[in-house]
This record gives sequence, C-alpha cells and structure tokens, in this order.
Amino acid sequence: MAPKVLLVNDDGPPGPDSPYIFGFYKHLIKDLGWDVKVAIPSSQKSWIGKSYHITEITRGRYFYPREPGKEDRYEWILLDGTPASCTNISLHNLYPGQIDLVISGPNFGRNTSAAFSLSSGTVGGAMSGALSRTRAIAISYGNVHHFTPTEWIEPAHLLATRIIKHLWENWGRDTQNGKVDLYTVNIPMIPQLATPDGLQTCWAYMWRNSYGQLFKALDEESQGMTGVLSFGWGPDIRPLFFFFFFIA
Repeated sequence: MAPKVLLVNDDGPPGPDSPYIFGFYKHLIKDLGWDVKVAIPSSQKSWIGKSYHITEITRGRYFYPREPGKEDRYEWILLDGTPASCTNISLHNLYPGQIDLVISGPNFGRNTSAAFSLSSGTVGGAMSGALSRTRAIAISYGNVHHFTPTEWIEPAHLLATRIIKHLWENWGRDTQNGKVDLYTVNIPMIPQLATPDGLQTCWAYMWRNSYGQLFKALDEESQGMTGVLSFGWGPDIRPLFFFFFFIA
C-alpha cells in the first residue's frame, strides 16, 4: 500500500537556494502516486542540524507553488521554524496519526560524511521523524560541478524516487532494535546521471571526518565598536574536502 508522506527540507521554498524540491515533489505524487503533505521552513535553514525552536513562536502560512503556464495548484505549508520543528509540528499537530514516511530533501548539496550529516538540517529533519517513531529518509543531491546543468535534475529525481520506493517496499532491520529508523541517500550530480546506464546504486559506510575552526573574529574596532566581541561564519573546509579529493 502506498504510504502517506511528509516532505520537509532545509533549503526552504522553491527558488535559487532550493531548486530541487518542487520537481521532486511532482515525481512523488505523479510517478509514484503517493499522498504527500509538504511542510517546510519559510526560509533557508542549512547547517542547523536537528535543532528546535523552543522560545520562539512558530508561525505558518499556506503556500501554493505553480508551474508557469499550468493550472495545477498544490497546497504546501511554510513554517517559521527549523526542519526538525517542521517535522515534529507536522507529525503531532498538523497531521497527527496520518504520516507513514518522512522524506527530508532533496538537499542542495551532499551529506556524505559525519561532519556534514550531523550539521545538516536535511538529515536533522529526518532524525526528527525517526525520533517520533516514524520511518524517515534524507535525500541529498551532491553538487560536484560549480554549475549543475539543468538536464541532470530530472534523472536525479527519477533515481531518487526509485531508491525511495525500493527502501519503502524493502524496509530493513538492524541487529539491535528491529526496523531501521532512518536512511540517508546521496546522489552525485555528475554527467553519468544523464547516460542510458545511469548511476549504480550502492550501500556505503559514513565517513567519520571532523572539522576545526568554523568562525573567524571580526574587526569591530574599525567600525567604532571597541570592546565588542564579534565572530562571523568563516569555516576552514579544507579538512572536510581533502580526503574526498584525494581519493577521487
């Protein structure tokens, strides 16, 4: 039986920072025929992990994405919260008892290591589902090339939906607690996607990497703010990528 799905992400509504979710959503509802509810952050929420808003009021509104020149109208919900908050609010407030599977993504970028995955709002949204005892899948599209050709996007959606359908129909079991709680899927955006043979799907262990400095000190004295400590996002990402490029 087809599952009832909750779709969340961390990149927010369709746009330059979130180019994949609308097309992916249409494949889920049209190719697979699944019933999909969408509740996503109202703005970009990358690198926020599995955090929740606990002091802020989370407000939401309805959103109706459309394809240019088409009459199809879809109802989504935008929440002023984190991906994990979107998942929890959806499972327990918006659609209680109605969701069989949480899908988080597709992320605009890969989540192929411990450092990226544990920082990822996409994976955090899926973890929030798993912690509410709902099966969950995180899906990420790894942007290997600086500009990803648009002709690779449809093959990525087709491969993603095929993998997700297989996982749902063949849900695994672990050695300790019974069923698997969460899968994370990464699809590299590379030319082979658009070839007749496509990409081979394989199981992989998660690379246990780490990162160091993520923030840099800002010079506030030049702005007349003596005595103020200020730090801005400025990660040294070389430790994250060295191993990846070394083995590529």
